[in-house]
Amino acid sequence: MLALCAGAALFPAGAGAADAAFKWPNGQKAAVNLAYDDALPSQLDHAIPALNQHGLKGTFYLSLASETIERRLPEWRAAAERGHELANHTLFHQCSGSPAGREWVAAHRDLDKMSVAQMRDQVVMANTMLYAIDGKRERSFTAPCIDKNAGGRNYIDAVKSEFVAIKLEGGSGVTADMGKLDPYAVGVSFPSGVTGQQLIAIVREAAAKGTMANITFHGVGGDYSSVSTEAHEELLKHLAAHKDVYWVDTFVNQMRYVKQQSR
Repeated sequence: MLALCAGAALFPAGAGAADAAFKWPNGQKAAVNLAYDDALPSQLDHAIPALNQHGLKGTFYLSLASETIERRLPEWRAAAERGHELANHTLFHQCSGSPAGREWVAAHRDLDKMSVAQMRDQVVMANTMLYAIDGKRERSFTAPCIDKNAGGRNYIDAVKSEFVAIKLEGGSGVTADMGKLDPYAVGVSFPSGVTGQQLIAIVREAAAKGTMANITFHGVGGDYSSVSTEAHEELLKHLAAHKDVYWVDTFVNQMRYVKQQSR
């Protein structure tokens, strides 16, 4: 009876509908990737120490022009040595300046004014710089602002051969159906100002569906678009306490596994 109650507390209604066709390692119910965009100081100060404390691995999408790359490079290299993924988020975090609210996009970094060839060159160079930091060749990519077009043309098609997988769609971050997942258009949520329980609800939904949850943070206890260290810690404690349920790993490891299973 106690076991049944514990199971009911962990999974929301509908857990029995989990996708039995897709098998996660070690009988786990879902894959969870915790990612962090833009190479922000609070990620080095708060997120990485918290992940290390709980024995969890994260993915850090580095914009290589970030000041933390120059000033705190040994810390990023140490993170990679601990098993965290250093992933590609372009050199200069180029986004489209045309949508409403994008006044912050600098004119010389406006995707609308760049060509596909220019973006491909810069994305490939970012991979080279990441190789110089951690010595690894396989990468994942998140397009800044989830923008796909450079100069009005899709640049993702020109770079996807360089990556194991790409995060390219917004939304809840919970994959609806592993059988229909496009490795080069994976959905991701970008939480900000949420509670720990709201974050836990995301991973519980993934466990109920038997799929995966991709959560990408920006600031953790600081910087911008942030979540509190308390909310972040609450999620990590939940994941660490239920390692039999959640496979928490780097995105590149998880997507390499997904692609192998799909062959």
